[in-house]
Amino acid sequence: MKKRKFGSCTTMLVGKKASMDGSTMIARNEDSGTANKNPQRFIVMNPEDQPTYYTSVQSAFEMQLPENPLRYTATPDAMEGFGIWGESGINSENVAMTATETITTNSRVLGADPLVEDGIGEEDMLTIVLPYIYSAREGVERLGAILEEYGTYESNGVAFSDADEIWYMETIGGHHWAAIRIPDDAYVIAPNRFNITHFDFASDDTLCSTGLKEFIEKHHLNPDFEGTNLRHIFGSATVKDTRYNNPRAWYIQKQFNPELEYEPTEQNLPFICYANRKISVEDVKWALSSHFENTPYDPYGEGEAKDRELFRTIGLNRNQESHILQIRNDVPAHIAGIHWLAFGPNTFNAMVPFYANVTDTPACYRDTEEDFDITKMHWLSHTIALLGDTNFGLYHDMHSAYEQKVVAACRNLQQNADEEVELQDDLHSYLEAVNERYAKIAFDETNKLLGNMVLAGTKKMKLSYSLSD
Repeated sequence: MKKRKFGSCTTMLVGKKASMDGSTMIARNEDSGTANKNPQRFIVMNPEDQPTYYTSVQSAFEMQLPENPLRYTATPDAMEGFGIWGESGINSENVAMTATETITTNSRVLGADPLVEDGIGEEDMLTIVLPYIYSAREGVERLGAILEEYGTYESNGVAFSDADEIWYMETIGGHHWAAIRIPDDAYVIAPNRFNITHFDFASDDTLCSTGLKEFIEKHHLNPDFEGTNLRHIFGSATVKDTRYNNPRAWYIQKQFNPELEYEPTEQNLPFICYANRKISVEDVKWALSSHFENTPYDPYGEGEAKDRELFRTIGLNRNQESHILQIRNDVPAHIAGIHWLAFGPNTFNAMVPFYANVTDTPACYRDTEEDFDITKMHWLSHTIALLGDTNFGLYHDMHSAYEQKVVAACRNLQQNADEEVELQDDLHSYLEAVNERYAKIAFDETNKLLGNMVLAGTKKMKLSYSLSD
């Protein structure tokens, strides 16, 4: 068996009535377990390329896959030998999936329903689910059925969306699971802990594994005198949560709900939240890039060293790729799916809005190799981040201007493409050409930023002398 890649991510979900343009958005930072090399690619999996029989690398799991798969985008690993790790995508029916958010559990649950060594995991989920679903709810149902039959060897959170609904699902022990429909006017920020709180088994807006309610009762898992709080039942409330998980949710919730009076270490932060304003793509990107700005806990701030190192930030050196999967409701269905994507540590990159209804992706995003190659966006983005981290004060304004320029140029191009698309004879070719232009904007501006950073940084080098002849 190959060595497993353990991730540690941050998820954000925004309902269609909570977003500025009426779209649904599910977003996540894909973080590696360490800062070691873990390059990512952006591809389209066409039906003829989808396997008919799936075999996992991380476990002995295998299964026959259904016929007639849908086309879908994905962001798999570039390194071979560890499995696919598809992570994020939108299929040709405008259903999106992000998988997975690593979550916590407890010994009581694992004692009652142990993890399954040869079950499924993050490596497998996107590939065996996304090509076969026609709604977000169907995504929960398909993955849930697979979990109950085959089990899982890890604890994960998964999100699905379509134009109308967002569903968030969490695995429980080896075979159980629970999912909840996110209200249209709500948002969610989910760090690496069990996140679902209040759960109504009788609601049309919840789904769960067969016998979950009885499982709780049989094994005396509910610590509360009243109600069913799944986080209390299946999750954790550890010291690690107070430093690694809770502060991330606290910081984002404070930005969209400043009236909330919680400490960063609070164990009972809300799951479903209602912002004091509508949320944009840029807001989501900012949240996934944040590092406790304007608090004593910012690693780039002026607080005490012990405070700056106290909490785990969202923007992190372990960010490998970040995505916002947006299904729009103000355009025709054939251009509704937008796979926003950025590579590398999120504090130093820019999201690009790729059309998902395509059969191929731009080469500088698609052809990432295991070895360093600055002509590929994954490696160029990591280079920018590494240099930016050496002198955040010097480079921060440069990056902010760069990010605004890239996103504004891409938004302008998208607006024009949305208006012109109905005039095109070959839809896929047209959208692929627009995606190529997005990629060129992003690559050229990122390369230009790198040059400007090198020029500015050279003047600050310690290897200098005041006299010159």
